[in-house]
Amino acid sequence: MLSRRIVVSSERMLLFGFFLSLIGAGTLALSLPASWAGETRLSFLDSLFTAVSAVCVTGLITVDTALYSTFGKVVIAVLIQLGGLGIISFSTLYLAMPRRRISMKSARFIRNYYVDSVAHEARHIVRSIVVTTVLFELVGALFIYLGYRSAGSRYGFGHALFHAVSAFCNAGFSLISENLAEFNGTGAVMAPVAVLIILGGLGFVVLQDLYNRWTGRSRRVALHTRIVLLGSAVLLAAAGLGYFVFERNGVFAGLSAGDGILGAFFQSVTTRTAGFNTVSMSEMSLPSKVLTLPLMFIGGAPGSIAGGVKVTTAFLVVLSALRGIDRNEGVRFAKRRITRKTLSYAGTFVTKAALLLLSSILLLSVTENRFGKTTDFLSIVFESFSAFGTVGLSLGLTPGLTGLGKIIIMLTMFAGRVGLVSAAMHRPSRYHERVIDVPEGQVLIG
Repeated sequence: MLSRRIVVSSERMLLFGFFLSLIGAGTLALSLPASWAGETRLSFLDSLFTAVSAVCVTGLITVDTALYSTFGKVVIAVLIQLGGLGIISFSTLYLAMPRRRISMKSARFIRNYYVDSVAHEARHIVRSIVVTTVLFELVGALFIYLGYRSAGSRYGFGHALFHAVSAFCNAGFSLISENLAEFNGTGAVMAPVAVLIILGGLGFVVLQDLYNRWTGRSRRVALHTRIVLLGSAVLLAAAGLGYFVFERNGVFAGLSAGDGILGAFFQSVTTRTAGFNTVSMSEMSLPSKVLTLPLMFIGGAPGSIAGGVKVTTAFLVVLSALRGIDRNEGVRFAKRRITRKTLSYAGTFVTKAALLLLSSILLLSVTENRFGKTTDFLSIVFESFSAFGTVGLSLGLTPGLTGLGKIIIMLTMFAGRVGLVSAAMHRPSRYHERVIDVPEGQVLIG
């Protein structure tokens, strides 16, 4: 039991060490004069903030990404790629490169985040992830570039490739000062970006499962895949409908019905984890802003590059709340029984996430309302949700944050990206089964 706890602790140290090393290297690279093309000098804190946001694939910025030099933009793209795939790919490559084979501990590190049913061939897992990622990003970049051409844009393929990497890694960084606002209503650009976001947010487990089903290697998709697809479809449809209804006479007022539907769909896609925007979030109605909060909190699927507590976790919490625990101490869904242990783990995970998020909101409420400065509470809540869900959408608060406020947002991004993954690593129970136990206690609920 003790050795298993040591292994989990060691895996977490590897995870934190990898991300901290990336952030450190990225900060140093972005602090170089060659990385910045703006008129004023870039501060170290802003370099650090950009590195944390890129590695945590969030997209929140304190300075305009378009002001970085070509070298700086390449650094950001590399940080996004390494950060997006770090947990399930690059960290394993780092462990495997010095040796001929991956150790049992390293393989377990991969399987903890990948899926429990993966029992061997960690190298094959990594190779599959890397190849799939590169393929999707290159094809996506080609379609985005063609969309540029059809829209009469001057941007080249390198520009399209940056946005493809940012979209598939669900980062939301853009080389355009107004993000994708100039392509609002341009389906040739919005569609490939949305598809890349969805694919990156589904997770490699789901993509592999769907591929096996399509090629006939498996007869049916796994329960995990079915829950991810169902939950994602419900969220996309419900959020898309909500944004269309709330903004038809708002930010979508100048668009045709078709473009309004496209804009609402794109908003429902990017809100859950990506952070791209074709309309200004600050100009959206209050109901739309409130609708965005739970979507950012939920995020994408486990084993994906997306952030949030994950769609399967939210699904299980809602399912157990609506149906309750049956006599077999579980919940039945799709002719399968989900154990009470799994449901309890999902509830615990959401509770930890909510406590971390509330801590961020409380601290920002203190730092951003001192020395005569007053900040709208909704902006603080929105920014905290965005940072924690590694989404990157903003009401405009981040660039004007105090130094302490920027540090809090950085810690929130790190907690939302790395802390939640660390918390998701299964830990052996501290308690042994006992034949004789203490008396059962009664506590009133509600």
